[in-house]
Amino acid sequence: MKEITLYNTLSRKEEIFQPISNVVRMYCCGPTVYNYAHIGNLRTYIFEDVLKRTLIHSGYKVKHVINITDVGHLTGDNDEGEDKIEKSARETGKTVWEIADFYTNAFLKDFNSLNLIKPDLFCRATDHIQQMINLIKKLEDKGYTYISGGNVYFSIDKFKDYGRLARLKLEELKAGARTDVDNNKKNPRDFVLWFTNSKFSNQIMMWDSPWGRGYPGWHIECSAMSMNYLGDHFDIHCGGIDAIPVHHTNEIAQSEAVLGSTWVKYWLHGEFLLTDNGKMSKSSGEFLTLNTLVSKGYDPLDYKFFCYSAHYRSQLSFSLPALDASRTARLNLLKRIGDLKKGKDYTIDEISDDSKKMLSEFDSYVNNDMSIPRALGVLFLVLKNTEIADEEKFFCVRYMDEVLGLNLDQSNSNNQIPEEIADLLALRDLKKKNKDWNSADKIRNEIESKGYIVKDTPNGSKIEKKI
Repeated sequence: MKEITLYNTLSRKEEIFQPISNVVRMYCCGPTVYNYAHIGNLRTYIFEDVLKRTLIHSGYKVKHVINITDVGHLTGDNDEGEDKIEKSARETGKTVWEIADFYTNAFLKDFNSLNLIKPDLFCRATDHIQQMINLIKKLEDKGYTYISGGNVYFSIDKFKDYGRLARLKLEELKAGARTDVDNNKKNPRDFVLWFTNSKFSNQIMMWDSPWGRGYPGWHIECSAMSMNYLGDHFDIHCGGIDAIPVHHTNEIAQSEAVLGSTWVKYWLHGEFLLTDNGKMSKSSGEFLTLNTLVSKGYDPLDYKFFCYSAHYRSQLSFSLPALDASRTARLNLLKRIGDLKKGKDYTIDEISDDSKKMLSEFDSYVNNDMSIPRALGVLFLVLKNTEIADEEKFFCVRYMDEVLGLNLDQSNSNNQIPEEIADLLALRDLKKKNKDWNSADKIRNEIESKGYIVKDTPNGSKIEKKI
């Protein structure tokens, strides 16, 4: 197995990865399914996919779990606001279960469109209420909880290492915390483990518990589900950088309070995707989805390629011109790969020293905390190298794509047309057949506005992506 270095948020430094056992156990915070995942959310799942691919590429076996939060946690991370799924249901006229199912399926579609490796398990919070109750009971038995105003709270004052992930100081937290949110809390940073007294009437998602009929707090979900499938101690926990100060901090407190020892060895976090108005978020009401980009003529892999233009721990500024540049670069890359002469299937031992040197350089960047922008540069150098035969170049492409996940060995990838565009082309052909030239021209313009070129040939209409 190859040596990998990862930046551990817990220690604030790069560390040589040393797994706990012969199988790397990895947990990633999944979506709260009350709305579409925006492309900033998806950047996090892309970095986590690269991590998983890097581990597999380097010889490790990986057990990977992602949760689906279909019990809508509150609109504020600090137990404030209302249930996100209940809010979405009220605004759309759908049931909470319909909302959760619809946006779960939408997320899974995005996940597949980005060519992300499926985890061993997508676990739904609503399927694990009993595991959450059991974990809260253990915390109660150990004296870490109190009941106030009908809700069960975790007392952070009982846990001496609270806040170490985010480098928070308890004295500063007490002095600066908002005290007007929940007067039932002994400490403003205490958090709810189980709600029996909802702030909103007609709460729909509720379950029986030893403390009364209610629903779980957000943070307890990930602790209960990860322990259920990955054990009490596992290797890697991932998420976005915004999860550090509250969600992951509270996860660590409740988990290690039960265990009495370290819970997760390595914590990895992806940085924000920025727009002209700051970081992309649903709370602002202004966010882009993958479907929006597809409707504008982009392939989901154009966005994935764009994400590779910056290190996962660096903020990345999004704009359509920048995405245009990434699309052009990706399509040119596919064309160059498609033009390579295919022949013998090589093994790593059969390729030339030049190719081996390039692959070694690629691995050194990938295994150095996933330096994908530099690793991608090596791919371009391989394609430019006149000393390397086409067949070997193609081998190198496939080798590198094990980590990149861009479907680079599919030489016809640039000819795969989205269903929406194919339907427009079929409609245009029908209009032409009926001699409705005006409508046919309008449809042609619409197709071209979405990034495609229509070519009329003696054998019918053809369509290609703009490069």
